[in-house]
This record gives sequence, C-alpha cells and structure tokens, in this order.
Amino acid sequence: MRVHVPFRHPESIFDLYRRSMLTFSCLPFDQLTPYELYKIMALRQEVFVVEQNCPYLDADGKDLTSWHLLGSDPQGNLICYTRLLPKGLAYPEYVSIGRVVSSPAARGTGAGKILMQRSIDMCRHLFGGEPIKIGAQSYLLRFYEGFGFRSTGEEYLEDGIPHTKMILEVSG
Repeated sequence: MRVHVPFRHPESIFDLYRRSMLTFSCLPFDQLTPYELYKIMALRQEVFVVEQNCPYLDADGKDLTSWHLLGSDPQGNLICYTRLLPKGLAYPEYVSIGRVVSSPAARGTGAGKILMQRSIDMCRHLFGGEPIKIGAQSYLLRFYEGFGFRSTGEEYLEDGIPHTKMILEVSG
C-alpha cells in the first residue's frame, strides 16, 4: 500500500516542492521492491559510509518495522530519503525520523527541506500527534530548529560524529 498525503505547507515550501518535481512514496519495509531497497541502501552508504568516512552497521534491524519515505526525481533516481520509526522502536516514548539523507547531487536544491517537512507530515499521518525525537548531527541543529525541533542539550558521539537529541512536539 503506497501512502499519499496531501502536501500542506507554507507557500514558499510548496513552491519549492512544485519546482523540484520530486515525487514521494512512503512504504513499509515489506512493500519495498528490491530495486527501491537497493537504491535506499546505496544512497545511505554513499553518504553515511563513503562521504562521511564512517563505517557502521547500517542493517540495525529497525528497517523491518519502519516506514520508508523516498523522494525521487522524474527519471526515478532516489534523491532523498528518511526512515520513519514508530513509537518505541528508537526511543521508548517517541516516534522518530532517522537516516535523513539527500544525494550529494541534490545539495543546495532545497530537497532536504522538502524531505524533512514531508517526513514530519508523514509521521503525523502514520502515528498521530506523537512527539518526534531525533538524533541530529550537531552541525545541523539550525536546520532542524527551522522545523520546530528543540535541542535537549544531550550531545554525544555516534560512530565518531557529534550528535544532539532533539524533540518536536507535534500537535494534530
């Protein structure tokens, strides 16, 4: 079942989305095609392992019970992606957005902003008004603050990269 949620954002975000010509699909793991899964794993490895020079075990078991938000261009290339985790999977009292990634080729196009807003909207649709907790790479704090996330002040190292826990209180 592919989930489509109407895109409701401030006009500037909507214009950016319309110009980007990205199409989004949100799927549970068992409905991803082998090709979609391959594209997801390839993008995550390209950025998190190769670009950030951070070898880590990507297959952490959480993909199996998560939703996967894929943003693709008109040619079918995966441009951006997030993993949407139900309450209790990453954090006991929170839903979460993880593995937030944009293709290096799409940097500076606004795809990351569109992806994050769409991820928040999908969390609302899938999980209701639950607050969202993320482990943000610390250099991106301002990016996430722009969506209403607030830092908990808990900075920590994950795979050698500074991260900070952030929470977005989401209401209906």
